[in-house]
Amino acid sequence: MDFLPFTRPSLDEQTIAEVGDVLRSGWLTSGPKVQAFEAQLSALMNGRVVRSLNSGTAALEIALRLIDIQPGDEVITTPLSWVATANVVVLAGAKPVFVDIDPVTRNIDLDRIEAAITPRTRAIIAVDLAGLPVDRDRLYTIAKQYNLRIIEDAAQSFGATWKGRAIGSFGDLVAFSFHANKNITTGEGGCLVLPDASLTGLCEKLRLQGVVRQPDGSMEVDVAGGKFNLTDIAAAIGLGQLRHLDAFTARRRELARHYFDHFDRSLGCELPPENFTDSNWHMFQIVLPLERMSIARGEFIARMKARDIGIGVHYPPIHLFQLYRELGFSAGQFPHAERVGAGIATLPLFPAMSEADVERVCAACAEVLNEVMQ
Repeated sequence: MDFLPFTRPSLDEQTIAEVGDVLRSGWLTSGPKVQAFEAQLSALMNGRVVRSLNSGTAALEIALRLIDIQPGDEVITTPLSWVATANVVVLAGAKPVFVDIDPVTRNIDLDRIEAAITPRTRAIIAVDLAGLPVDRDRLYTIAKQYNLRIIEDAAQSFGATWKGRAIGSFGDLVAFSFHANKNITTGEGGCLVLPDASLTGLCEKLRLQGVVRQPDGSMEVDVAGGKFNLTDIAAAIGLGQLRHLDAFTARRRELARHYFDHFDRSLGCELPPENFTDSNWHMFQIVLPLERMSIARGEFIARMKARDIGIGVHYPPIHLFQLYRELGFSAGQFPHAERVGAGIATLPLFPAMSEADVERVCAACAEVLNEVMQ
């Protein structure tokens, strides 16, 4: 039986041929394909300015620069995310302020945010875990009340919606990732959606060393930028992926429904919210009933791998990493994130899967868990 990974990108032959055309063109770095990719992204985002970047992390970094986050500032975010969400705050010299998660949605608990706001709070980075959007209405109500900027870490929610509107088509700064495990990919890459066109020039300067080129060949640098531009090779992949976005999202939703239909709920695992309106179903994550199991999560993963099924872990709580413990965080501060982070397991979910694959995963989970229930 073939190994079933927790995710796999879907690339068609047309896209592969188009990448070959880019390679033959001699224009490999940022060029016409990047411009075309940005134009299509902008069309999906209700005409907002979109600038492509070489990672979702770069999008977060530049977003913090655009709102002038300074050393000593505080940025509120969730402890249950990829560590990049908090790392960019630390790299900016600011202080990440974690707020525990809602144990049902697994996103930041909006009821707890106001208690974390201080005079030094400048922004909130809200993460759409597994593609399930944070409640945008409540998020922006809080931001308006306290005069805070919002950076939507929508790395996992490209193709998701909020009340019928595409994530990224409204709001403040919105950062997407096009990493290989995302719903659409450029291999590595990302983009940043800007709230207004006035930030375009600074975003472009921060993307590429702060350089502004003049028609006569001269250039100027008045800000220290980075090296965050996307290549035409990557953009060609992205253009090919966008052709399938709706189909990919629809297929993920079908597969998620199949999981709900076939997963044995008597096993005691916590399933994700059954949201088929807004979520793009980037991942299907269960939380294992560790208190009832005679093995740890690592052994569950090993036993599933022995059955040729890959399981992911998304994510260990950020505040328990050594770097963040050295910054003063400790176990017990965010109990919901710690409990979910200890037991969360990402099951295979990607468009090329079949319903039989889902049933195979569900059967294997039942087999393993029934073996180890105390």
